[in-house]
Amino acid sequence: MRQLALFPLNLVVFPGEKLNLHIFEPRYRQLVRDCLQDGITFGITPYLNGGVSRRGTEVRLLDVEKNYPSGELDIRTKAIGVFELEDFQRELPGKLYAGATVRDLPDDAAADPALHERARELIEQLYGILGLRRLFLDLPTNFRIYDVAHQLGMSSEQEYALLEADTEAERQLLALSHLERILPVLQETERLKERVRLNGHFKNLTPPTF
Repeated sequence: MRQLALFPLNLVVFPGEKLNLHIFEPRYRQLVRDCLQDGITFGITPYLNGGVSRRGTEVRLLDVEKNYPSGELDIRTKAIGVFELEDFQRELPGKLYAGATVRDLPDDAAADPALHERARELIEQLYGILGLRRLFLDLPTNFRIYDVAHQLGMSSEQEYALLEADTEAERQLLALSHLERILPVLQETERLKERVRLNGHFKNLTPPTF
């Protein structure tokens, strides 16, 4: 276990994700200075249902994109791993920002091949319905659920469930359950839109034989 600075936010960040942040609060400006001076990393813990979640994602500062005269900052970061809180401190000693003792969690990235292929099929359907086929074409064949999680239309709570899953196979099952639930709704919505568009047009219909 080790101590890690924390930056709670109303979002879920996944390992491998690059995240750009605008920093304006004094406590997080101090955190960025410490990252630059001491090379520390920090954790982003989802702030859900009125509290700091037990699991979070460690991120590394890549660079400061812009310094504003007001002291505000635009920064680029990259998520590098998942951890679990053992305790929480609203302020670390001598600091303005929060922190915690954390336990690093292993990354079990082994995917189930059959689930992977099924997920790929459903993601292609989803992106097709949403007019985002380019996203699918750019998707690497060995994608992980983390790579597409923000493009699946999940709620923050559902995304957090992915972060809580210990293995890629578990994440695949969660993603498939979500896709199998929403795709029929989206497909029916598309059919309804088509019926609305055709209303009032001349229709070439074949009468029934009776």
